[in-house]
Amino acid sequence: MQKITTADQLNSFVDSYDNFLFDCDGVLWEGSNVFPNVREAMQLLRTKGKRIFFVTNNSTKSREAYLDKFKKLDIEAHLDEIFSSAFATAAYLKNVVKFPADKKVYIVGMSGISEELKAEGIRSFGGVEDDGARSIDDITDDPEVGAVVMGLDVNISYYKYCKAFTFLHNHPERLFLLTNADSTFPTHGTLFPGAGAIASPLITALERKPDAILGKPAQNMLEAILAEYSLDPSKSCMIGDRLDTDIDFGNRGGLTTLCVLTGVTREDKLLSDSNPIKATFYIDSFGDFASLSGSALPN
Repeated sequence: MQKITTADQLNSFVDSYDNFLFDCDGVLWEGSNVFPNVREAMQLLRTKGKRIFFVTNNSTKSREAYLDKFKKLDIEAHLDEIFSSAFATAAYLKNVVKFPADKKVYIVGMSGISEELKAEGIRSFGGVEDDGARSIDDITDDPEVGAVVMGLDVNISYYKYCKAFTFLHNHPERLFLLTNADSTFPTHGTLFPGAGAIASPLITALERKPDAILGKPAQNMLEAILAEYSLDPSKSCMIGDRLDTDIDFGNRGGLTTLCVLTGVTREDKLLSDSNPIKATFYIDSFGDFASLSGSALPN
């Protein structure tokens, strides 16, 4: 595992790959704050003709909403470059499961999931509609439910857990899908519980694991990207801040991996002998692509 610290190392690294896949939170930004020199570093890659893809486990936003965020943060991005766990979940239901038109999905999560399901012609309910205080006495089964999808939900409630539990407990044949299994996510300089942590109570109550987990490190998103754009894994690099999602995702898919230290993973953990997941390279921050190349804006 090599740390990139010089211009020569950076130039050799960049010249070795045609395609760069990025995680977003913890790599490009934290919340609404873009890390220093990220815009210049991204432009450097585009100027060199590199293909860029954004692969995020965050299911709270649809791809359209993500595109709006990129625009607000003044980072160049295009809709067909964005792959989220919400989009992957919708694509999985439509293309793999062949989800029946007479069934609908109950969502524990936020608007990104419902928007992506709608874009694929899949009916859904719940999600933000079930926010707020509600009585569990009103919960009844619904014969039209064919699946329950869970993602990050900042308004998670006992009511939502009970409703999801009812649908899955009463009919175990119904699909139980998790957009991603992240235990935490970085924000405001700290870590908060992620979608995996939110799903744990339901998994415990049901004594059942999800039928599928759609986000990194699962390979469905990567397989879709490689197939859609005819990418050569040996000429592709995954850049992320989490070992158990981003780096494992790239390693499993035969990609080179680069770990940045601006998010979840710290250098001591990365280099620890007890860490089973190793990146090919690592760097202090993605913005160092610009500063090492001399294309960073002066402070």
